[in-house]
Amino acid sequence: MGAWSNASDRCFLRYEDRFLRRKVLKTVKGASLLVDLAHTTSLDNGDAFALADGQAIEVVAAPEPLLEITGDLVQLAWHIGNRHTPCQIERDRLLIQNDAVIGHMLEHLGATVTQIEAPFTPEGGAYGHGRTHAHEHGATAHDHDHDH
Repeated sequence: MGAWSNASDRCFLRYEDRFLRRKVLKTVKGASLLVDLAHTTSLDNGDAFALADGQAIEVVAAPEPLLEITGDLVQLAWHIGNRHTPCQIERDRLLIQNDAVIGHMLEHLGATVTQIEAPFTPEGGAYGHGRTHAHEHGATAHDHDHDH
């Protein structure tokens, strides 16, 4: 992370997979990369790992199942934020993870909800890096599944 250029390889990671402390990642070129960070960290699209040999491995947001929300975006964004749901805010749409319960609620509020596959890069919240406080705790519980 930090300033870098000329990545020698890339890792495509979904939103949940970009929140990690210790995990083995596979790169596009088929290499294995052991990430072992001091603290659980939220990685953003465009971040990179700096290897000891000077190479950089770019982090790229991978396409994943999302809900595209259109309608009264200000009202809908308020309801999404009120439920501590990570949200990618664009000029003409909102994107959230594919959550049928929230999607159904938003439809009742007049939204048009469409299932799509796209990279997910939600807004930074009060706790930073697109992860709300409540969501952050849920994600950390999954770290132990990947320790080897």
